[in-house]
Amino acid sequence: MDVDAASYSEHMKRRYDEIAARVERACERSGRSLSDVQVMAVSKTVGVDEVLAAMRVGYRLFGENRPQELVRKLDGLAQVEDVPGDVRFDMIGNLQTNKINIVLGRATCIHSVSSLHLAEAISSRVERRLEAGMLDAPQPVLLEVNVSGEESKSGFSPEEVRASLESLRQLRGITITGLMTMAPRGDKDRVRATFVGLRELRDELEHDQGDLHLPELSCGMSEDFEIAIEEGSTLVRLGRVVFNPLFELE
Repeated sequence: MDVDAASYSEHMKRRYDEIAARVERACERSGRSLSDVQVMAVSKTVGVDEVLAAMRVGYRLFGENRPQELVRKLDGLAQVEDVPGDVRFDMIGNLQTNKINIVLGRATCIHSVSSLHLAEAISSRVERRLEAGMLDAPQPVLLEVNVSGEESKSGFSPEEVRASLESLRQLRGITITGLMTMAPRGDKDRVRATFVGLRELRDELEHDQGDLHLPELSCGMSEDFEIAIEEGSTLVRLGRVVFNPLFELE
């Protein structure tokens, strides 16, 4: 840490309370229940000490974007006696097929299934582990959707999700629990439109499929999480606003 542990702990508690208040107000504005929204602390840029500080103020859900960092965090936390039993780590970054085995059994949910090819690769590896008794259930995943259409972002296009859904649902090694997206930076109208687009796509898929349930919408980050909550996000992914004492909320 760049600051002493006591000061950092004070920052974490103060910021935790501020984020919780903003989440609550966003829920009130949109007529939603506070229990509908989870806050993920994105720990990809910090160490085990910072993760422990976050746990001690109340965070229980963490996100990593690199398999090696996921392993490092979990190995480090395994050496600590007072880690809460309900802590969960998810994989939120781009996942290469040659790194899938590192994530399985460690990440509770994979948020970044960005193509049918990746979904098939995850499923096949999970199926082998299920048969070997190394896993006891399919891997929960979210489909990453590039709602905004930006070339710099990965993920299915909405059209690709529609075209691939039947094939995705036939994969026995995964359970699709929802959708994930990232919004463009800066323009709040485009940000809101992106989150609306994800929610409407989810509603459309559930309606058309009939028996499909996609409860999770993972969207909203440090700069736009309140807009995301107003438009239906069930999980906001917060990194700098949680861990960086210099980050200022607007």
